[in-house]
Parts: sequence; structure tokens; C-alpha cells
Amino acid sequence: MSKTVTLRIDEEIYKKIKSHAVSENRTLSNFIETATLRYIDEADLVDEFEMEEIVSNTDLLKRLKKGSRDAGQKKGRFV
Repeated sequence: MSKTVTLRIDEEIYKKIKSHAVSENRTLSNFIETATLRYIDEADLVDEFEMEEIVSNTDLLKRLKKGSRDAGQKKGRFV
């Protein structure tokens, strides 16, 4: 069920949001909803605890760096 939300923002921010909405041929409401969902999806990819675990795993970091170098040199098989 849809909910109505009132949002108070600065005029300059409104202009930026409106401009982006128009450039994507979206309503202001749809643009704000879509942008918010994109932000949430990105923020939920790795939380601070997972990132701490990744950064502290030296073996994983070495393999990620090697994979990145190999990809840059177009070496290996990508699945």
C-alpha cells in the first residue's frame, strides 16, 4: 500500500533532484523512490563488520589484487 511522505528540503537540493528526475523522464516522487532504493541496495552490499573481515583477510586481499591485475591484462577465464 502506498504511503504519502512530506519532505522538506533546501531549494537548491530540490532543483538538483528535479533536474535529474526530468533528465530520466521520471516524476519527482518516482526519482526519489528509485534513488533511495539504489542507495539502500548499495549500502547493504557490505556492512562495516563484513568489510573489517575482508580487510583483515590478507590471503583474500592478495587473491583479489591478482584477479584484478589479471582482469586488467585480460588473462584467465571469466565466468
